[in-house]
Amino acid sequence: MRFALSLLCLLFAFPAQAQIKVASKLFTESVILGEIARSAIASRTDETVIHARELGGTRVVFNAIEAGEIDVYADYTGTLRFETLAGEDVATDAGLRAALAARGLKMTASLGFSNNYAIALMPDLAAELGVETISDLRDHPNLVFGVASEFLDRADGWQALKAAYDLPQTDARGMIHDLAYRALASGQTDAIDAYTTDPQIAQYDLKLLRDDRGHFPTYDAVFIYRADLPAAAQAALEALAGSLDEAAMQQLNMRAQLGGEAEAVLAAEIVSEVLGETVEAAAQKSRTARIWQRTKEHLVLVGIALSAALVTAIPLGIAAARLPRFGSIILGGVGILQTIPSLALFVVLIPFMGIGAVPTVFALFLYSLLPIVRNTHAGLSGIAPGLLDSADALGLSRGARLRRVELPLAAPTIMAGVKTAAVIAVGLATLGAIIGAGGYGQPILTGIRLASTPLILEGAIPAAILALIMQWLFDLAERWITPRGLRLRQAA
Repeated sequence: MRFALSLLCLLFAFPAQAQIKVASKLFTESVILGEIARSAIASRTDETVIHARELGGTRVVFNAIEAGEIDVYADYTGTLRFETLAGEDVATDAGLRAALAARGLKMTASLGFSNNYAIALMPDLAAELGVETISDLRDHPNLVFGVASEFLDRADGWQALKAAYDLPQTDARGMIHDLAYRALASGQTDAIDAYTTDPQIAQYDLKLLRDDRGHFPTYDAVFIYRADLPAAAQAALEALAGSLDEAAMQQLNMRAQLGGEAEAVLAAEIVSEVLGETVEAAAQKSRTARIWQRTKEHLVLVGIALSAALVTAIPLGIAAARLPRFGSIILGGVGILQTIPSLALFVVLIPFMGIGAVPTVFALFLYSLLPIVRNTHAGLSGIAPGLLDSADALGLSRGARLRRVELPLAAPTIMAGVKTAAVIAVGLATLGAIIGAGGYGQPILTGIRLASTPLILEGAIPAAILALIMQWLFDLAERWITPRGLRLRQAA
């Protein structure tokens, strides 16, 4: 157990390099704005500026900036007022600035555009139903909604919209925002929540329903940043105020999402115009370099978590087998850990461990316990009593019997649990990208956002290969630790 804790503490032990960290949420516009902020700050300071792309939703990034895990991100005034600070009744931008200041945060003036919520339908369906306003939806109770998962329970989201308009629809499916457009175009949903600067609105010629009861507030785009950010960095962010209008932002989104242009290139173009000086785009890595970087990140996540789980779970499994009264408690405890939804666990850990590798490794460690503990318990409990009696007859102590007889006999069962834990860890580690841990999940998230199958495969295929390699390595380890006589008996 002490060794396991030491492995986990290694992640905390290395001091973080001084740097400014910009973050973005999991949609294209946020990534572009994050790149704009990174480029502007880098052009005006000597600080190292990095961009933690495609973190989870609003709550994830706001918790991260409050905790000092990130320094800057782009948000919207309506989201801040009615979601992030919903319990504080912030009525004005001045009140919003005061609420943020109490948290050690500042807000720029509007970047020049609003990205408001709207309800969108395919044009043919809208014409067939004759709907023009959100109120008109009351006459069509069977419509299926597909909305961003975050929108489902926001204070200004689906439930509030239903109440404001007395909508009868009950079938609202939560999904990733960019996937909602594909579901709408394919007819799997009838209506979605749209952002008014989304390029898909023009791509599909969508019908945006008029918010005739004025439910949605104004969502002016702003940068939120920490008050202790260097003065030059703050000035660079403030200089971006008023630099974009809605048409320009929608065009940038279209060029990135539909045209395949790199967000860093688009950001350098905008910052060069705003600051009146040439700003170079961040260098783009080759696919081979990207895969190698993600492989190293993934190996660190899985390796530390699995090593910690091994030295923790095997003793717990031995205790469960040796102490029947406590065995059910141990097995029940690790079983409960396995039932916690993985994404929920990642997010819950952020206030205590921040974002990045630390909460990801800890979550993977917890999920790796059950298969190893259970198989260790099963392997030791399944040894024939006669073999144990023979060991006792030889005068072996309990410790010697465990090392020389029980563990070697249980080794195949224990190794089966280890292999299961390794495969689970490789797969679950991809979710760590949502909280900034990197690894193979990063290209998968980007591929989903950009509807790019090659990017999705850039993460999925190496993850599958890594799982197979780890299975093969543990097969070799099993052959090495299993006594030769036992291997021969199993082969026969």
